[in-house]
Amino acid sequence: MSEPVIVADDVSIGWSADAHLVDHATFEVRQGEVFGILGRSASGKSTLMRALIGLDMPLAGTIRVQGQAPGMSFERPTFGVMFQQGALIGSSTVGENIALPLKMWTDLPKDAIRAVVHAKLRLVGLGHAIDLTPAELSGGMRKRAAIARALALDPSLVFLDEPSSGLDPITSSEIDHLIRTLADLHELTVVLVTHELSSIERIIDRCIMLDHVGKRIAATGTPQELANSPDPTVNRFFRRTAEAA
Repeated sequence: MSEPVIVADDVSIGWSADAHLVDHATFEVRQGEVFGILGRSASGKSTLMRALIGLDMPLAGTIRVQGQAPGMSFERPTFGVMFQQGALIGSSTVGENIALPLKMWTDLPKDAIRAVVHAKLRLVGLGHAIDLTPAELSGGMRKRAAIARALALDPSLVFLDEPSSGLDPITSSEIDHLIRTLADLHELTVVLVTHELSSIERIIDRCIMLDHVGKRIAATGTPQELANSPDPTVNRFFRRTAEAA
């Protein structure tokens, strides 16, 4: 078996030793899997993702991503990130948003950058939108554009924060299908933050669930294993999420 892409060992994140947002988290992400970070609101899902990509430093424990400790670096990133709500720059066109990491981290000429941008947008079904602004896109299209930007540098690892949140069921299903297709065709490892049961069931291979009260990992396993968990916290999450769907 290949080495894990991500290893988190006894990681705690927070404001101080007495105020943890994530407490003693230990897990691994395997190459080529879609790995979910699940939990209710304020359970620490996005906080944990920020630590994995190096934006927040843990108070304790260690994180290794592709063999390296995450942190600010002046080297070309080896992973892509889609933040919550897409985080597109509203004053720039869709094409300019996708081109940003290429301009920052490559020496490609303008024509080559535009060709890559076109290719990434076609990959997510937005080949027609290169000269539109984010305000001219629907919610689902903005999520697709953000995914395209995350793929701009051809990473083997991608972090996606709530990619289908806030979308109608049909659009959410389309985004899920896109993520699963991209992961399978391009052999991506995907870390997916979500609280959407439909996404959990459709595309996630393995996952952890964070307890919003204790701030610890309540369960680790496949979505089916978590759905059948005797743990009351995990059981309530899956039952309430299913009832709300």
